[in-house]
Amino acid sequence: MAMIQRFEDLVAWQKARLLTRRVYAVSAQGGLARDWGLASQMQRAAVSVMSNVAEGFERGRPAEFLHFLAIAKASCAETRSLLYVAQDAGYLHDDVSDELMKLAEEVGRVIAGLRASIIRKRAAPAS
Repeated sequence: MAMIQRFEDLVAWQKARLLTRRVYAVSAQGGLARDWGLASQMQRAAVSVMSNVAEGFERGRPAEFLHFLAIAKASCAETRSLLYVAQDAGYLHDDVSDELMKLAEEVGRVIAGLRASIIRKRAAPAS
């Protein structure tokens, strides 16, 4: 298994990028595009997910990476919460909301798995 050299190689970052792309696409349409505050907050939350994965990786220290992954996971939860607001306000059709919610949940799971992997690796005895 090859060592990951760049944050762009992380599946967590790739999936967070896809989530961000989709959030930007839907926030540019319909009523959500006119609700600048909500659209902007959704965009910032989604960008925060991918940015924190990248920043944590580039710090080069497992403890810092874990910290930034925790922030990324929390931003993912914020994105999901904001998706509920957009849905409740009638800005998103159920199918679009479901797609984005599933994607955000997947991103959260991938980040959680990455965190668990780092924790396991840190706890493993040195060979």
